[in-house]
Amino acid sequence: MSGAAPTKRILKTTVAAAAAGAVVLAPLSPLAQEAGRPRDPLSIGIGQNAEFTRVEFGGVIGVRSRVSRQGDKVVVRLGTTAAPDVSRLKVDPPAGVKSVETRAARAGGGTDLIITLEEGADARSGVADGAVWLNLYAPGKAPQGGDAAKPATTDAVVPVKAETSADKTVLTFQWSAPVGAAVFRRGDAVWIVFDTAARMDMTGAKQLGPAKDARWAAGPGYTAMRISAPDDMGVAAQGQGGIWTVTLGGTAPAASGVEVGRAEDGSATLVARMAGATKAIWLTDPLVGDRFAAVTALAPGKGYGGGRRTVDLTLIPTAQGMAVETGADDLRIEAAGDLVTLSRPKGLTLSAPSAGLETGDHAADAPRRAAYPAMIDEGWAATGEAGFSDRYRRLQDAAGLETIAAADDPRAPIEARMALARFLVGSGLNYEAIGVLNALIAKAPNLQGEPEVRGLRGVARVGVGRLEEAQVDFAGAALADDPATKVWQGYIASEQGDWEGARRNFAAGASVIDDFPPAWRARFGAAHALAAIETGDLAAAQQLLAYSFSQKAPAADQLTARLVQARLFDLQGDKGRALAVYKAVARAPLDGIATPAKLGAIGLEMDKGALSPDQAAQQLEQLKWRWRGDGTELAVIRKLADIYLKQGRYREALDALRGAGRRLSGIPGATEIQADQSNAFRALFLEGAADGLQPVQALALFYDFRELTPIGADGDEMVRRLSRRLIDVDLLDQAAELLQHQVDERLDGVAKAQVATNLATVYLMDRQPEKALQAIWGSRTTLLPAAMNSERRALEARALMDLGRFDHALEVLDRDQSNPAREVRADIFWKQQKWAEAAPVYEARLGDRYKTTGTALTPAEESWLIRAGVGYSLAGDRPALQRLSGRYGPFVAGARSAAAIRVALDDNLSGVAGTGDFANLSSQADTFVGWVNSAKQAFRKEADAKAAA
Repeated sequence: MSGAAPTKRILKTTVAAAAAGAVVLAPLSPLAQEAGRPRDPLSIGIGQNAEFTRVEFGGVIGVRSRVSRQGDKVVVRLGTTAAPDVSRLKVDPPAGVKSVETRAARAGGGTDLIITLEEGADARSGVADGAVWLNLYAPGKAPQGGDAAKPATTDAVVPVKAETSADKTVLTFQWSAPVGAAVFRRGDAVWIVFDTAARMDMTGAKQLGPAKDARWAAGPGYTAMRISAPDDMGVAAQGQGGIWTVTLGGTAPAASGVEVGRAEDGSATLVARMAGATKAIWLTDPLVGDRFAAVTALAPGKGYGGGRRTVDLTLIPTAQGMAVETGADDLRIEAAGDLVTLSRPKGLTLSAPSAGLETGDHAADAPRRAAYPAMIDEGWAATGEAGFSDRYRRLQDAAGLETIAAADDPRAPIEARMALARFLVGSGLNYEAIGVLNALIAKAPNLQGEPEVRGLRGVARVGVGRLEEAQVDFAGAALADDPATKVWQGYIASEQGDWEGARRNFAAGASVIDDFPPAWRARFGAAHALAAIETGDLAAAQQLLAYSFSQKAPAADQLTARLVQARLFDLQGDKGRALAVYKAVARAPLDGIATPAKLGAIGLEMDKGALSPDQAAQQLEQLKWRWRGDGTELAVIRKLADIYLKQGRYREALDALRGAGRRLSGIPGATEIQADQSNAFRALFLEGAADGLQPVQALALFYDFRELTPIGADGDEMVRRLSRRLIDVDLLDQAAELLQHQVDERLDGVAKAQVATNLATVYLMDRQPEKALQAIWGSRTTLLPAAMNSERRALEARALMDLGRFDHALEVLDRDQSNPAREVRADIFWKQQKWAEAAPVYEARLGDRYKTTGTALTPAEESWLIRAGVGYSLAGDRPALQRLSGRYGPFVAGARSAAAIRVALDDNLSGVAGTGDFANLSSQADTFVGWVNSAKQAFRKEADAKAAA
């Protein structure tokens, strides 16, 4: 672990935390612990991140483990006499651990796990979620001040002193550290609330003068005190650090320091500026039974001197902090820094910002407010006999004078500036209108909550193609009930390809569409017709197109409607009329309209066979440069890529799709482009389309577009398929690089462990055991399938064997008797020249193979047989050699290495020949070559099985 990359997640042990909520002044109950989850009697889990390594002891035995510290040793007493499996900790100790060992407990039975720490290392332990956990920290990594991080509890005691005179009582709360406070009167009681839990020591505050009946309670993260006091008794609060002084009676100074206003973003939200605000605490009055909130703030003292009432809430005057009464269950109060935000999911019910402004002089001929905030009045563009310039100048002059007046008077009227904005919107000068409205909002940010300001700016933004910005304006709570806004939202949804949303919003605003100017009525009709076509309602589309054609709209709008009509003809099966309309519109001198018409014509002519794929591709290559930057370009590129894919021109198709996806990611149709890329990549590397390419060509194509590899099982399978092809032609470095990218960048958990296992196999095939170990150690995780764990142990042991660490390799294998483990164990004994131990393992790998004499031995089986015979000979075990010779003698004649097998099974050499005599023979029985071949075969079988599935 000390040399492995940190895992991406730690074991999911949680720590219980108290949850804040409404409370009646009564003792609190402890939280219930989570129910234990079923597991083995003793399970040891290991997780790691960059800061520490966590070891968890779970199960009915593990949860009773005891952790103690003895100098540099951490001793974990496990309640079982069976030695636990801690081979992972021993072979690869975590950072900061010098050694790990187990021993029988000296008293009381059980087993001690002893972890010796390096100098400067540290350990922390605890119990949570039905497990005992142990965090191991490398030198310098242990957190400092652990006690300071603990949540406040009622163990702290705060002395309270009272000084009483004839007309007032002064209470002093002596906290040991700075705390936030809120002090206010509510009915016949004064409330004092602190943002930290503690016990109030009222010994020095038994006499409260005119006040009486002081009661306190502590909850999770707060302390509240309620004092009964006459209505005419004033309240004041002062604070310095952790000392708070509350004065009841006397002459209370006017509270200040808290300012409440509407949010500057125009949302239906109230924002209070209160320095040092700490938290909102919900309380329940024990006498009245209603619910209210106190917002605490740090010293020095600051309060809200005024009162404010809305439909949703009431702000109570305070001596310190804030207090809020509400009948709404969903009121949210958030304290952050110096701001306190009060909101509801659908916004507070507040009056329009313009309600507080003065009324200005309004010119008789100035554009008037429309019937709805987002409506365009047809009369706004009227210029009169003097013409456009004169009218524009007069409106601009009046707006300028009004702007000058607003510099000194925040309540100055806005009629002249709004009149100018209406004229500009009605005249199609949308950029200028946006400038006027933005300047207005810059002077008075709360006007973003004015319905007509938001509505007009949204309309102007639609006019210049800023659809996302327009959506933000139309989404404001001030326009929630405006039917004209629904029409605009339907138009935007149609432009963005949200056909269901378009139809829904157009229907919601249908009652006011006829009140718009003719040009916009035609645009809305065509957009609604397109949405109807895309949702399969062709009859409605035909009616909407007829409505659009009936309007006296400009030629460009009429041609746009004709494009929609051609699409309708196509879907109705009238291909000839559709092609004729497309060709007619394609001759228009407007590229934005002619390009989609030309695209439609190319598609129909290909369907008729009038255009070959090569001819269509040539025309589309030219067409994609004619009009750029919107959904039309995306449609052209999708059509072109589809032709390339069908022709097997994979690189050209993916290049075209990727280029468009990068540039046009934020416009309608971009998601389809991404889907096309993913589908093409999937067809190439998951469905076998790339199998016809040379492995090197397939690899180059994969690397150039590797960002399209899906996360999860499909991406894993793509890598498996391609790496298998590379392994078949011994391109091991390239296969390893491919798998390494998946492990490092794209996978986690079990999927990462599986691909890392394959990566380790490739590294071992390429004789790189160090990298194989890194792959295994860097992908450790819990809850792996047993078969995968066994495979990973065998690979780890083989890598350690290749590095000459034989004892470690055997310790990793432990008692694993799977075939891969036995094969590695035999090779380790062979390398250690432990012939008596190696030979039986090789013979065991052959199993009952001697019974099927009709089938020749495989190369791997011949290697095991030769090594078994040589091992028995070198060990002097003549009976075993004779048994082996008797069983496998019939295979000699048909063997590939017949001479070598004959010599290996010759019992006359047993105990006579030495290691040097068998050196050449042993080299012919290289089990590594057999292992490589079997690994390749395993890759092929796995890939074929998945393909068949």
